[in-house]
Amino acid sequence: MASDNGALALVLYDSCISGSVYGSPFYHRSVFDTVEERTMAKKYVVRLGDEERRQLRTMVSSGKTAAYKIKHANILLKADADGPAWQDKAIAEAFGCHVQTVENVRARFVLEGLQAAIERKKQKRPSRARKLDGEGEARLVALACSEPPAGRDRWTLQLLADELVRLEVVDTICDQTVRRTLKKTNCSLTDRSAG
Repeated sequence: MASDNGALALVLYDSCISGSVYGSPFYHRSVFDTVEERTMAKKYVVRLGDEERRQLRTMVSSGKTAAYKIKHANILLKADADGPAWQDKAIAEAFGCHVQTVENVRARFVLEGLQAAIERKKQKRPSRARKLDGEGEARLVALACSEPPAGRDRWTLQLLADELVRLEVVDTICDQTVRRTLKKTNCSLTDRSAG
């Protein structure tokens, strides 16, 4: 039940807690708490300013932004402690995302600001280093455009991968990395005029 100004929202938790937590299997608890008490328990509390709120509402209503940005804007609007102050679970259900997503957006807003919360989190460093740099890619394309080995009609991805290792361009490489690189450079193994 909520009062007229929305500052006091009473929530009744009525649950039986297992004995492993409170020592008795018959422990019964009823607790009333306010919005302020619920938000104080959160590590990252979202408090939007008027300009931020206006900017987020404009983003949501325009619909001309990437879907994930609109979702993040909606999460922030509903998580606003000075506004609706929805619980993370309710926000996640309303916008079809995981509770962890809501927590992550909330934390990025508090720690890094509005733009960081709207955008996807950037990797601090790439997951893994590229196998082929620009020079390696050039050697691969040159190799793919060259004559295939004796006894072969054309280069296969595995033959190209093995040849790159033999020529010591890379230590190891799989045929799928060769495929992705050739696709990126628009090099075709089937068309002899392309390359």
